[in-house]
Amino acid sequence: MRQGPSWFNVTSLVLGFSFLYLPIVLLVIYSFNDSRLVTVWGGFSTRWYGTLLGNQQLLDAAWVTVRVAFASATIATVLGTLAALVLVRSGRFAGRSLFSGMVYAPLVMPEVILGLSLLLLFVAIDQARGFWTIMIAHTTFAMCYVAVVVQSRLAGFDRSLEEAAQDLGCPPARTFLSITLPIILPGVVAGWMLAFTLSLDDLVIASFTTGPEATTLPMKIYSQVRLGVTPEINAICTILVGVVTVVVVFTSLLTKRREVRRAQDMRQAEAQA
Repeated sequence: MRQGPSWFNVTSLVLGFSFLYLPIVLLVIYSFNDSRLVTVWGGFSTRWYGTLLGNQQLLDAAWVTVRVAFASATIATVLGTLAALVLVRSGRFAGRSLFSGMVYAPLVMPEVILGLSLLLLFVAIDQARGFWTIMIAHTTFAMCYVAVVVQSRLAGFDRSLEEAAQDLGCPPARTFLSITLPIILPGVVAGWMLAFTLSLDDLVIASFTTGPEATTLPMKIYSQVRLGVTPEINAICTILVGVVTVVVVFTSLLTKRREVRRAQDMRQAEAQA
């Protein structure tokens, strides 16, 4: 019997990863291009990173994007985790179908409809559009993704650990912080990272809910791309790719370390028992 992957599987894997990551690799390479023409290689140079530091519009847009992503991801993680706890722990209650439908609606709703509905809401309440409206909009559609990730983590949770802590006199709030949260923390962190990435990447919803005082980086890049890609765009996109890669690697290593430590603690507890 033949062992190992077949040539078809290897070829499919290579083509799939090439399709996903080759454009990103080319973007990173051409961010060090000395030529102003982004499609013509003129030699290795880092001058566009220096030029980027003088492009205040791109820097301001990047700062707005990072602040919106961090704030909306944090709030969405808190609300999404609470929603997942309600859906998993509360059982059947009046209005559960309506509640779950409202939580999961942004998953299937087109971004154009969601952005337009939020725009009409802000206009109806006479809310000036800017940083806060973008943050509210991103929190609204990112919360459902966090709820899905955390709910999948809670599905296989051993409730006997919480019951044992409460039998020993631990209050419910402390039980959640000491027992439940550390166990589901990888799912919570994954939900936060997903919400942060979705906020960084969003263009459609931000276009409906932004104002003149707050322009996100995807909107700024889209407006400049229509006139032609400049090397500064390659440079700032490379910086974002590097930052996201570092955050993902650091978070993955931290989560893996916590999992290994928790497994070691469980083995020690079993050995002592």
